[in-house]
Amino acid sequence: MAGMQRLTVGLVLNPIAGLGGPAGLKGTDGVVDEALRRGSQPRAQGRAHEALRDLDKEFFSWKTLPGEMGESLLEGLGLPHDVVGRDQIAIRQTSARDTRLGVELLEAAGVDLLVFAGGDGTARDVVDARDRVPVVLGIPSGVKMHSGVFATSPNAACELLAKIAAGEILSIVQAEVRDIDEASFREGIVKTRYHGELPVPDDLRYMQQTKIGGREVEELVIEEIAADFIERQEPGVTYVMGSGATLAGIMAAMGLEATLLGIDVVRDGELIASDVSEQQLLALLPEGIKAKILVTAIGGQGHILGRGNQQLSPTVIRRVGAASVEVVATKSKLAELDKRPLLVDTGDEVVDASLRGLRSVITGYEDRVLYRVA
Repeated sequence: MAGMQRLTVGLVLNPIAGLGGPAGLKGTDGVVDEALRRGSQPRAQGRAHEALRDLDKEFFSWKTLPGEMGESLLEGLGLPHDVVGRDQIAIRQTSARDTRLGVELLEAAGVDLLVFAGGDGTARDVVDARDRVPVVLGIPSGVKMHSGVFATSPNAACELLAKIAAGEILSIVQAEVRDIDEASFREGIVKTRYHGELPVPDDLRYMQQTKIGGREVEELVIEEIAADFIERQEPGVTYVMGSGATLAGIMAAMGLEATLLGIDVVRDGELIASDVSEQQLLALLPEGIKAKILVTAIGGQGHILGRGNQQLSPTVIRRVGAASVEVVATKSKLAELDKRPLLVDTGDEVVDASLRGLRSVITGYEDRVLYRVA
């Protein structure tokens, strides 16, 4: 971990998660008092304790919510942490509103990933509030956990977090959040409803999409990345295409000629400027414009900004926004880094800091991995 930043994790606990299970109430929604009367105890604290107790303290930095929504657990584990929302989150009788607000506050505070302990109802609240955190992980603590956003156990959650902190490449998959109508379920009627999706980590099976003799074929993978980009293009959005063979391959798939060692600008499938300078970029990117910057890593070195693409200056990045910088790379190029992070060196420490942390890297068609930028 030497030379690498700690992983900043946002932690949210649902203090009443799992109450209805031992009481035979088939859920917790609307029956908290009855569950307590029957002697049930919440599960989130214990399950989260099991998931986090063996993590290396040096690898993680924690941000959480007041009281039983995370603060008490981290204090009990002796893990240093920052608390957000102390004047905004309920200390007792927390509600779904507190979970949603807590997720928003943790995102605003800046976290690499969000960990929550609860059940399907908690996952629904996370879906409603989550905006930009690149990955979410659920610690199973509820009565119903039909959603695909939970680790198989607290120990599995611990293993995934340890792998991410160690710099292992993990795929990101979009997992469904589903919930059962508890009132109908108590009457013996199963009604499930789709409530959205969350990006969750998954163990990477190397070269699973394109194989020849077990090796990734660069040209074919770039075609997959290009197909993903072309399908996701948004009308009216200006795309600044950073230099390199991967970006050139995307443009070739669009029928456009790329400047291999320069910066091109694309909008609505058309090339609107080639080999542009910083000042030309700023003229093409007026304040308030909807734009994205695509960059790739230098093979073996890992720089995504500050080496050969200085046209993407701190001023340009501020204009577009750090959240609108997308990274594309093949898995073989990432594997060559041998767990070393991707690098940014724009010459502006504040801009560099805004780009650091875990990022979602596009590695194929509908294929993403988590990778650290430092």
